Amino acid sequence: MSEIIRVFVADDQSIVRNGVLALLATKPDITVIGEAANGQEAVKGVLQWRPDVVLMDLVMPEMDGIAAISVIIAQWPEARILVLTSFATDDKVFPAIKAGALGYLLKDSTPQDLVDAIRQVHCGEVSLHPTIARKVLRELAQPVGQSQAVDPLTERELEVIKLIARGMSNDEIAAILVISAATVRNHVSNILSKLHLASRTQAALYALRSGLAPLNNREA
Repeated sequence: MSEIIRVFVADDQSIVRNGVLALLATKPDITVIGEAANGQEAVKGVLQWRPDVVLMDLVMPEMDGIAAISVIIAQWPEARILVLTSFATDDKVFPAIKAGALGYLLKDSTPQDLVDAIRQVHCGEVSLHPTIARKVLRELAQPVGQSQAVDPLTERELEVIKLIARGMSNDEIAAILVISAATVRNHVSNILSKLHLASRTQAALYALRSGLAPLNNREA
């Protein structure tokens, strides 16, 4: 790859951070531009440096990872966040996805799994540890509640949500639909409001769950 992926690492355990930094230093297409030992530092650093991928632990002092994700996404909706944690419980997985995490990896993953996940999230693709993927697939298998779509999406909003499900940013969607990024942001806001969703990640999962987008969301 010719493009360098700029990564920010947030984890309160220095041994984990140092291990991740040492691993990523061996990859020519990845560079670490910042690190944080707690959630508040993570929010400050991410919003300052705007990395391509944020590697986020969930259990940290000052502010936990889920709260940090929520704050970051609220101020920078296009942030691409990959959770790296030891926890696979529903009370961590679904709040993290609801907050806006694009990927969820467990710390028992292999080094190559981590590198692959970083590259996938950088491309806008959802990257999930197999254990987490099974949880999400079970959730996707549940019937879509009618209350989620009381106010139907317009044709343009349907176009936008399908592109969100393909992992595209607002700028990329704007270029494809030949509209401004500001207009895309308005459509995304309307989509989230109408479907009672909290993040782009949830919108992508909704599109998959409701059949608006295929599970293999990268078109040939």
